[in-house]
Amino acid sequence: MKDQLKEFRFETKAIHSGSHPNHALNPPIFQTSTFTFDSIAHASAVMNFESSDYVYTRGNNPTLRVLEEKMAELENGVGAVAFASGMAAVSSVLLSLLAPGECVLHHNVLYGSAYSFVTKFLEKYKIDAKGIDFTDISVLENKIHTLRPKVIYFETPANPNLDIIDLESVAYLAKSVGAKVVVDNTFSSPYLQRPLTLGADVVLHSATKYLGGHGDVVAGIAVARDMDYINSLKFEYMCELGGAMSPFNAWLILRGLKTLAVRMDRHCENAMRLAAYLDKHPSISHVMYPGLDTHKNHEVAKKQMAQFGGIVSFEIKGSHEAAIEVINRFKLAKIAVSLGDTETLVQLPAAMTHIGYSDSELKAIGLSKSLIRISVGLESIDDILEDVAQALNITNL
Repeated sequence: MKDQLKEFRFETKAIHSGSHPNHALNPPIFQTSTFTFDSIAHASAVMNFESSDYVYTRGNNPTLRVLEEKMAELENGVGAVAFASGMAAVSSVLLSLLAPGECVLHHNVLYGSAYSFVTKFLEKYKIDAKGIDFTDISVLENKIHTLRPKVIYFETPANPNLDIIDLESVAYLAKSVGAKVVVDNTFSSPYLQRPLTLGADVVLHSATKYLGGHGDVVAGIAVARDMDYINSLKFEYMCELGGAMSPFNAWLILRGLKTLAVRMDRHCENAMRLAAYLDKHPSISHVMYPGLDTHKNHEVAKKQMAQFGGIVSFEIKGSHEAAIEVINRFKLAKIAVSLGDTETLVQLPAAMTHIGYSDSELKAIGLSKSLIRISVGLESIDDILEDVAQALNITNL
């Protein structure tokens, strides 16, 4: 069956890939911390990687293994590591690839916690972080050859302004200086975009979002093209730092992956409709959605994404206070920091997910304090549009 899966399309792989212990249609949850051995010889064989049996769930577990196999298949990698959260994946991967005195070059727009990690946490360990605009490939080329970073790190689409980074161009430039390319693919999921195929070395996900899809799990995943690296990441970093995913959370993500394709189709369809509506609304000054031909990176998005995602960001013509009033007026959409759930979620990044950016940092990278981000859910698009319309109907816009 595993060889046959290579011939199948993504939607089929999302349902059928990964091992199925004891022929179970759905893999069981191995809710155990510890595994036993038949003898010391058996224990030694497992400890020395001469056996694929298990020791302790922090190292691996049958339910986690199914998830890791499935994610490696879906991202066109050779292996994966499951983590307790998206930030556990981000931090472990970056620490695994960087040493004191080395440099990570990152896109200047990142998820707030990721931005704090690279600009503040890594600094404590004498790892230099430089942020620039990756959408300008000429600037990136100059900085790569000047700084000669060990790691190139970015999100595409970026959170929250949906910058699109040209994956093939970045991978080509990184290769010229021997840098590793680490891409956060959370906003796209492997259904819409597969960075490893386009030259990235490691792809990351906050599995909390579209992979799980139901707002009931916190988890992270890293997938790579090098199995030696995967083993190092798992046993030298994930195990030692302790950011292990629970078997139950792995099972929840496996359940979510079965419907990933159909959910993403609906997210993308609804988001495109919302973006088109907002683009013509008199109270909106700027809509950020890569599916619009007015998006500055629209052509790059068309080249590397199957569809344009379920996130729409926009700026209203009014003040920061007016943006707060708009968000407080939503009735159907829920105010929340997360995304990728069946429910439509709305938030104000400057006051929520990106509160770690100072006012001057927000201004430097062009993020307005009145920018609103909507994770478009699976509800009727007519209900979503009506909710947005009434929320924008305030007098001081």
